[in-house]
Amino acid sequence: MSATGQVNVAVVGLGKMGVSHLAIANASRRLEVSAVCDSFTMLGQMVEKQCKIRYVADYSELISRPGLQAVIIATPTRFHDDMVRAALARGLHVFCEKPMTLSAAVSEELAADARARGLVCQVGYHNRFVGTFAEVKRLLSLGAIGTVRHVHAEAYGPVVLKPVAKTWRSQSSEGGGCLYDYAAHPINLMNWYVGEPTQCGGAELARQYSVDVEDAVYANLRFPSGVTGQVTVNWSDETVRKMSTQLSIWGDGGKIVADRQELQVYIGGTGKTQAGYDLGWTVRYITELTPSVDYYLRGEEYTAQLEGFAMAVQERQLDCVNDFKSAAETDRTLEMIRARAAMDLPEAALAANTAGVRPRGVLARVLGR
Repeated sequence: MSATGQVNVAVVGLGKMGVSHLAIANASRRLEVSAVCDSFTMLGQMVEKQCKIRYVADYSELISRPGLQAVIIATPTRFHDDMVRAALARGLHVFCEKPMTLSAAVSEELAADARARGLVCQVGYHNRFVGTFAEVKRLLSLGAIGTVRHVHAEAYGPVVLKPVAKTWRSQSSEGGGCLYDYAAHPINLMNWYVGEPTQCGGAELARQYSVDVEDAVYANLRFPSGVTGQVTVNWSDETVRKMSTQLSIWGDGGKIVADRQELQVYIGGTGKTQAGYDLGWTVRYITELTPSVDYYLRGEEYTAQLEGFAMAVQERQLDCVNDFKSAAETDRTLEMIRARAAMDLPEAALAANTAGVRPRGVLARVLGR
């Protein structure tokens, strides 16, 4: 820790999310930003001049700085693997933007490496810090709506409404596309609520404007204990003003519907009433479910996640919210959906049986074997 007890951290990547994280971390009482890193020299030098924070162009040099304890990585996804791996090797705690990597196997490897080294690592799935979504998790753990039977995860937004020039978002190799950049958020919440799916019964990655990536994701999933799930995500929806994420959950004893602003809970006769939740419908709002934070930017959840990361580092709490292990779980789910969308199930099953080879890996999980 620094002399003030703050966590000495560097911010890597000065795009939209990197600048957001920089502003929040620089205002935090738990974090001390000692350096920034970006390939765009002019931008880095501007930050150094205006914010009095050291700019280091070379990432290897950055993570070798004396006294550095952690890094916040907000670069395009394809860089996450090498950057996280190098940071772990230097003994640094890591906060990494989502998705963790473009390979579930790599994410699992990094999660195991971080655990073995005793390092705190977190991925930026900020929705778990949103008051309404966190309250859903609490109510489910209390059995408020009984045994969960079905979950529907939705997200819509006006991100791509016409053919666009080549950017990281339009390239699958960069980690762009609706599945990894957009659907990852509601899917991560779905994983949080009901676990990791065991099978994908059908999926489509639909293109409307993009050429190399999908603009919509539709999938049917099956979870442990027979829970079923649907994913419906479209970032080319011009009927909404900004990204809208909603989770609907049906149980034997009730129903829960939540988005970022509102939580609707129905507890039936076989459900379990809770303090503040009687039989029938109860509606609660984000304003009454959100703890105050020291610094507001974009939403309390963005500050809360970095504060949570800093606290976990200070207390060496490896099982923090959104740790690498849970992020790898989401990466496996994304990979399962992508694999299912890329194949024709009957033909794949017939080919596997004809060859006398038992399906393995993602294919086996898609086929439910």
